[in-house]
Amino acid sequence: MRWGCHLPRTSWGSGLGRTSQLSDEHISFLTHWSWPFRGVHPLGPARAFIRHHENSADSVPPPGRHGQLFKSISATEAIQRHRWNLMEWFSRLPREERQFGPTFALDTVHVDPVIRESTPDELLRPSAELATGHQRTQAGQPPLVLSQLFDPDACGRRVQTVVLYGTVGTGKSTLVRKMVLDWCYGRLPAFELLIPFSCEDLSSLGSTPASLCQLVTQRYTPLKEVLPLMTAAGSRLLFVLHGLERLNLDFRLAGTGLCNDPEQPGAPAAIMVNLLRKYMLPEASILVTTRPSAIGRIPSKYVGRYGEICGFSDTNLQKLYFQLRLNQPDCGYGAGGAGVSATPAQRDNLIQMLSRNLEGHHQIAAACFLPSYCWLVCATLHFLHAPTPAGQTLTSIYTSFLRLNFSGETLDSTHPSNLSLMAYAARTMGKLAYEGVSSRKTYFSEEDVRGCLEAGIKTEEEFQLLQIFRRDALRFFLAPCVEPGHLGAFVFTVPAMQEYLAALYIVLGLRKTALQRVGKEVVEFAGRVGEDVSLVLGIVAKLLPLRILPLLFNLLKVFPRVFGRMVSKSREAVAQAMVLEMFREEDYYNDDVLDQMGASILGVEGPRRHPDEPPEDEVFELFPMFMGGLLSAHNRAVLAQLGCPIKNLDALENAQAIKKKLGKMGRQVLPPSELLDHLFFHYEFQNQRFSAEVLGSLRQLNLAGVRMTPLKCTVVAAVLGSGKHLLDEVNLASCQLDPAGLQTLMPVFLRARKLGLQLNGLGPEACRDLRDLLLHSQCQITTLRLSNNPLTAAGVALLMEGLAGNTSLTHLSLLHTDLGDEGLELLAAQLDRNRQLQELNVAYNGAGDAAALALAKAAREHPSLELLHLYFNELSSEGRQVLRDLGGSGEGGARVVASLTEGAAVSEYWSVILSEVQRNLNSWDPTRVQSHLKLLLRDLEDSRGATLNPWRKAQLLRVEGEVKTLLEQLGDSGC
Repeated sequence: MRWGCHLPRTSWGSGLGRTSQLSDEHISFLTHWSWPFRGVHPLGPARAFIRHHENSADSVPPPGRHGQLFKSISATEAIQRHRWNLMEWFSRLPREERQFGPTFALDTVHVDPVIRESTPDELLRPSAELATGHQRTQAGQPPLVLSQLFDPDACGRRVQTVVLYGTVGTGKSTLVRKMVLDWCYGRLPAFELLIPFSCEDLSSLGSTPASLCQLVTQRYTPLKEVLPLMTAAGSRLLFVLHGLERLNLDFRLAGTGLCNDPEQPGAPAAIMVNLLRKYMLPEASILVTTRPSAIGRIPSKYVGRYGEICGFSDTNLQKLYFQLRLNQPDCGYGAGGAGVSATPAQRDNLIQMLSRNLEGHHQIAAACFLPSYCWLVCATLHFLHAPTPAGQTLTSIYTSFLRLNFSGETLDSTHPSNLSLMAYAARTMGKLAYEGVSSRKTYFSEEDVRGCLEAGIKTEEEFQLLQIFRRDALRFFLAPCVEPGHLGAFVFTVPAMQEYLAALYIVLGLRKTALQRVGKEVVEFAGRVGEDVSLVLGIVAKLLPLRILPLLFNLLKVFPRVFGRMVSKSREAVAQAMVLEMFREEDYYNDDVLDQMGASILGVEGPRRHPDEPPEDEVFELFPMFMGGLLSAHNRAVLAQLGCPIKNLDALENAQAIKKKLGKMGRQVLPPSELLDHLFFHYEFQNQRFSAEVLGSLRQLNLAGVRMTPLKCTVVAAVLGSGKHLLDEVNLASCQLDPAGLQTLMPVFLRARKLGLQLNGLGPEACRDLRDLLLHSQCQITTLRLSNNPLTAAGVALLMEGLAGNTSLTHLSLLHTDLGDEGLELLAAQLDRNRQLQELNVAYNGAGDAAALALAKAAREHPSLELLHLYFNELSSEGRQVLRDLGGSGEGGARVVASLTEGAAVSEYWSVILSEVQRNLNSWDPTRVQSHLKLLLRDLEDSRGATLNPWRKAQLLRVEGEVKTLLEQLGDSGC
């Protein structure tokens, strides 16, 4: 899974950040202004703005600069109120941004994209071919900064109208929002009044007559007192027309007459045409943003400067963006509020790894050309490494990402179909994505792309829509491949987007066979005809005693249902393809899908695969995850807003087909990484009832060796924590668990009978959570393995508190947990507080004779304890002999295993000892274990030579073979 980033387009109604404070003159005005926010003191000093070429904070005007044209107190206060209203409106955070932390604000993370000045001749040229469409960012004149947009042109002529254009995802909306906020805080001294208009808003008015003054006052009531002074403002009045592609302009005199009176009513489009003609308010400055396909709607003679927004074409801009955004403090979300925010060191490590990956000129750098994909990279990293807000899934991140960029966007506002841009992308790019997944490829030739884009196009109208999509949105989805050996090919901007679009293509029902296309009509027609004929046959059957008629009668009833099932077989085929993708045998030993995503973004530490080696088979493990996620209710609601509705009946039928297949395939024993992927699918699906039915047969949760990050703990707890059936065993050995992970997984632990937490580095602080687990009224754990964790005596003290109140635990393993003499003495003193324990393993803890003997005496007196493991401790020969004598002093009491050998014969507990050695072979000190095993092997050989019993010889030979196998394993490991 590979990764190949610009800030997303958002609606006017949701700002990207809370900005810094107003200047002193603004504050002095706000202190006496009656406003709903009275009593809320303005925030602290303004934050520094980071830009590519200059710091906009340096352009803060000196006190008293404002009000030169609007000198009256009422006009000045009106403009200040206008500033405040704009600031409140444009600085509001959408829900998708609040995950980045409470201090996230547009001024703290904004990095200006590259703006390259264009000429009308360049705009008239045919659109570039796919192979070069991404590579025009460095050509032409030097980049522009915002403060230079209205500078005189090369010939010294004054520039009054500037058109900024860029494809979807280049950051037009963010740039405009940041510009408006800059003006609100006095950082654009060249303009005394700024009036932004959303062309989407204006287009919704249709042809309803309204004057320019009415359009302004309807949206910005405080400016009512300033309107008479607009004509005198000249170039210091700036109109911002955002999203021109939403407005159908007609510059023909026959279509739009001349009008220079701001109070003369007219259609909103006609008012904007006369503004752009410079016939109305000829001295005013105008900034227009638009998609490339709509540039031609304004004749070039009315435009003073064109600027193409080229995004983050410099990797230094990408690094700066990531550094600013990823350094924002986390919100502290977590499962049940137990999440732990990332530390500054962890954030710095993520940034460094990401920077190294960008410097390597991998596909991710090509993707981060678009600021919107930089947002997606940050959102994914937050999902993988920061506390996860409740209910957030990977699918919801991608769906929200598309909503931020495509919400409300139509392919062509002048076309009567009003086709959603996202719906068109799902049909075309989704087809290409699915064909890639089905044929297991991620690289596409230009012919492949053309084939999917031009499939089914028959009319000139359809061809025009395709050209608009190619100019406005194709670069958003496809990028030229920069990997050696694939130059000239194309890939999806990020690999996960291919799998998301392929899943969307399927769940929307866009992939249809010929039978499917006609199936619904045939079934409905057959049903209607069948009802009529059945009625006639029913009457005839009563009049004439013909036995064939009832048979025909029943066949006509059955036909629509049988045909409908034949048509619905395609859904089962989709479910079958999804399940097979989840359980592909060649993928069994891959990392789980979450680790694969993290590695694709942050790069792979260590040596990479040699370029000459044969390529690995493409793995599409996110495809089934996205299919499940898209069927969830939340994502279906968001997709409906994008013009891609998924019908409830279709979602239900797909879910039923998937459940049927998963129920059959899910009963097999899966490797740990594949089992986690299976659980992650259920987490994306967000349907507890569905998961409970499918996972009802799961009895063993074996995730040994899987690195359990906070997100993975959240996934497991969300999917399995609410179930009702018991889990026979939960194995989380070698999972790098921490106390926060234990807290998150507590609902799963309460359903387990056997719990394995070996080799996790758990310290004394984790024992607090284990104590609470043992004391929980619903705890059903009978076996708890904590071996190879540095619990120490302090941790055992907490465990003993849990054991004192626990009634279920019978087997406890504290092997190699750094207990020492203190820990064993503590166990000996408090062992009688528990009355159910049957087996206790404290081997390999460095304890001496006195502590071991004290624990052995306590074990002998315990009412239920049957077996005590003390081998591999620091016991002398005399100490072992005393323990053996204690074991043979009388009947009853716990058996004590203190040594590998019993004199000249093998210990009767050799099978118990060897099984423990095998389980812990990779964690114990190999030299010490090897010496123990050699001693055991010598004793076995001596015992075999001294006995004449053939059955005894055979038994000893079998044990010798197992010991020699362990010694060989230790030798292979470098001992």
